[in-house]
Amino acid sequence: MTQQEILQKLQTEMELRGFSQMTINDYVRRVKNYQNYFDRPADEMHEDEVREFLRYKLKERKNLPSSIDVENSTLRFLYDFILENQLNTRKIPRSKQSRRIPKLPSKDELGHFFSQISSLKYRAIFMTIYGSGLRVSEAAALRVSDVDSKNNRIVIRNGKGDKDRFALLPKKTLLILREYCKEYRPKEWLFENGRGSHLTTRAIQKAFQTIVRQTGFLKQASVHTLRYCFATHLLNEGANVYEIKKLMGYVSITSTAWYLQLFDSKTPQLTMTSPLDNMDISYSSH
Repeated sequence: MTQQEILQKLQTEMELRGFSQMTINDYVRRVKNYQNYFDRPADEMHEDEVREFLRYKLKERKNLPSSIDVENSTLRFLYDFILENQLNTRKIPRSKQSRRIPKLPSKDELGHFFSQISSLKYRAIFMTIYGSGLRVSEAAALRVSDVDSKNNRIVIRNGKGDKDRFALLPKKTLLILREYCKEYRPKEWLFENGRGSHLTTRAIQKAFQTIVRQTGFLKQASVHTLRYCFATHLLNEGANVYEIKKLMGYVSITSTAWYLQLFDSKTPQLTMTSPLDNMDISYSSH
C-alpha cells in the first residue's frame, strides 16, 4: 500500500469503530508523521522503525513521556488492526511516567491574571475554560447555541470519549460572553477564527503563552492549568469529588481523586491528626 492508502484505511476503520473525529484526526496525523519521518509506507516497517521513531520523539523532539505513550498506542493500533501485523510489544515498552504536583495560582492570582488580559476575546476564552473546567479542545469547539443561559449551563458536545455533558455557566462567564458576543458577533462557532471556522486548540495555546509572558504569570502555566485550578478550587471550597468528576467529564473517579493532592494546606482535611499520633508506642532512643 502507499502511504496515503494506509492513512485512508486507518481513517475508515476508526470511523467504523465509532471513534470521535478529534481522535481520528489525531491518529491520522501521528501516522502521517511516522511515515514521513522514514519516507516509507508503514507496512514496509516494523519494531525497529517504531523504536527509532519513539526515541526520536523523546530525545530529539523532547516530547513528554505521556505524549510518547500516545504515539506508542497509535502505532500499536495501526499495526494490530489496520496492517494486521502485530508488533512485539516487549520490544516497544511503555514510557515510565511521573506525575508531579503542579504549582497552582490562587483565586486572587488568577483573578489578577484575567484582569490583565487586554484582548476581550481571549479574556472570554480563558475565563470560560476556568469557570467551567473545560479542556482547551472543548472550548475551541463551542457553538453559540451551546451556551444555555436559561439553565446556567454549557453543553459540551463530543467531549473526550465522544461523550456529551453539561458544564457550569458562572454568572461572570455569562457577562463576559455577552460583552464578547456584542463586540465580535459570532455566528455559528462561539470563538471564531475569522475564516468561518472556530479557533484551533493550537491557536488558543499559543495565545495563552504569549499572555503569560506579557503578564509575568506562572512561567510553567499552560491552558490546562486553568482546568486544574477549577477542580482544585472547587475541592478547597467543599465540593464533592463525584460532582467534580461529572463536571470535568472524567470516566474514572481515579482521575478526579488525583486532585485531592492539590488541596490547599489550610483546608480541614490536611489539618487532621494522623492515627499514628494517637498510638501508645513505647521505644527507647539511642
